[in-house]
Amino acid sequence: MRCPQCRHVEDRVIDTRVCRGGESIRRRRECLGCGHRFTTYEVIVRTEKQIVKRDGRREDFDPEKLRTGIRRACGKRPISTDEIDRLIRKVAAYIEQRPDREIPSQDLGEMIMNELKDLDEVAYVRFASVYRHFQDVDDFVHTVRKLTDQQDEATAE
Repeated sequence: MRCPQCRHVEDRVIDTRVCRGGESIRRRRECLGCGHRFTTYEVIVRTEKQIVKRDGRREDFDPEKLRTGIRRACGKRPISTDEIDRLIRKVAAYIEQRPDREIPSQDLGEMIMNELKDLDEVAYVRFASVYRHFQDVDDFVHTVRKLTDQQDEATAE
């Protein structure tokens, strides 16, 4: 592992812990060159699924990238880390179970939005605003009205 401080390639592991319910391993390391301490994570890469972006580019499916986007949407909301982890595991399992190797980013985004809608409406609107590239306030208002109408229909039943 290359030291992020001095780029030296030799280090020693100070501490190892299992985290995220056995999904990854966290290691504290110390550079043998400069003494800088840093953290690394090891995760299992199950299959090589690719996400097909709107512009046709392909990227490897990365649960950590997913975690970053969901955390951003859930910022300052009463949502626990466990709930976010559960949502990410659910989405990752969905991706892993799909028979196709390439998944359109639209499918992934829609699934995340559906999960966020059930978890927290504000997080849902935040995620939707980035995912759907709201151009103006009207787009935002339209999404909030649609969400409100769906709630009204659900309570009327």
